[in-house]
Amino acid sequence: MKVADILRVKGTALYTVTPDAPLKDAVNLMAELDIGSAVVMEFGELTGMLTFREVINRLHQNGGAIGDVTTRAAMDPAPLTVTSDTDIMEVRRLMLERHARYLPVMDGRTLAGVISFYDVARAVLEEQSFENKMLKAYIRDWPETEEARS
Repeated sequence: MKVADILRVKGTALYTVTPDAPLKDAVNLMAELDIGSAVVMEFGELTGMLTFREVINRLHQNGGAIGDVTTRAAMDPAPLTVTSDTDIMEVRRLMLERHARYLPVMDGRTLAGVISFYDVARAVLEEQSFENKMLKAYIRDWPETEEARS
């Protein structure tokens, strides 16, 4: 399974903010849409990633207040990215190693979507459930051998 398979099922809805947008506006967008991340774009290019982790870190640094800072002050300026062709097992490994919950999917310099740890877990579960169902059907239809008939 590839990242493209997850995006095909999930869809490619993207929520973006600019790096110069007030952080409080980005947080409001994330809360209103019930999303855990927003892609930071500037001049059509990926500039960073803002997730609830960066927001919490900013709150901690600022004594519990967001303050009057821009998204750039809190975002991850060098997020880990994958491509549509990246194998799902590689994505799982990268997410676990880097503690990444959200990954922008890049096709060249174009943002194709964002996948989350939840998206990956759901895709793997669905794939395993399908394989289990097929194996059970195969075993149920297993032809009898001569020894079994005797």
